[in-house]
Amino acid sequence: MARLFARNETLVATILLLFIIVTSIVDPSFLSVPTLFDLLRNGLIMAIFAIGVLLVLISGGIDVSFTALAAFAMYATTKTLVETGVEGSMALALAMSGGIGLCLGLVNGFFVGTMRLPTLIVTLGTLSAFRGALLTFVGSQLISNVPDGMRDFSRTMLLRGTNADGYFYSLPAAVLVLLLVVVLTWFILYRTMLGRNIFAIGGSLDSARRIGIPVTKVQYFIYAYVGTISGIAGIVHASLARVANPFDIVGLELSVIAAVVLGGARLQGGTGTITGTLLGVALIVVINNSLITLGIPSTWQNIVIGLLILLGTGVPAWQARRAGRTE
Repeated sequence: MARLFARNETLVATILLLFIIVTSIVDPSFLSVPTLFDLLRNGLIMAIFAIGVLLVLISGGIDVSFTALAAFAMYATTKTLVETGVEGSMALALAMSGGIGLCLGLVNGFFVGTMRLPTLIVTLGTLSAFRGALLTFVGSQLISNVPDGMRDFSRTMLLRGTNADGYFYSLPAAVLVLLLVVVLTWFILYRTMLGRNIFAIGGSLDSARRIGIPVTKVQYFIYAYVGTISGIAGIVHASLARVANPFDIVGLELSVIAAVVLGGARLQGGTGTITGTLLGVALIVVINNSLITLGIPSTWQNIVIGLLILLGTGVPAWQARRAGRTE
């Protein structure tokens, strides 16, 4: 039981439950099906990003360029489809955006894996480079006439209806994209040698090299995978919004990284779980919505998130030091 309450997942789930209880007392409709589905929709893109960021943090790195990469892939894909007159299906848009994201992710992989530069410095640089390249060479105008395939995807619902109070609710098919990303990432991390290598690199990069792990290849895979996921997240965002805005998405970095860290991932690497990451995303989304419901100014959101990051990282660190003293 003590081990259970020492886990980050338990801490985050407890705080999440407290926020839900307090908010539902103030506004009973907060626990209604329409509100819960709205929260799921609001957290969908953040959750896809967070799964990719989780891999980077487990490997001992940090990536802040994923939003710029996603915006580049999303906008370039939409503009290409519109200008060529190819309506196509959502599968084509996902493949194109994911492919562009993969290529951009390999740029990060080159500087991290081959050049062995610090991940934060690399991704800060590519954040600016990808962003500048998008606005300079691809475009900066909003595209509202997205292809029919993307528009149809946004209208596709897994579930829809009306509750007893007459409020409409719907569950978008985009949830399946998140589910696929979660299942695939879980399989890679916990059912393959590649996943073990990712954890090993995060535990100790030098030790991983000494025991023969192909560190450079694994790092290339990590950033290519994150790039692919980010590209997919970008095009899903544009489809749900039915507009491709090059100024969208960028700015989510803090919230996404906060969610992953709250979920138990350590900046030093070697730890992290998908369950904790999804709980972290849920907490961030609920905070952003519950503060508004509670009548607290939105400017407090970053303060609360910052305090939760300190709590989520400080408590486990304190527990680890305490355990070290008792041994």
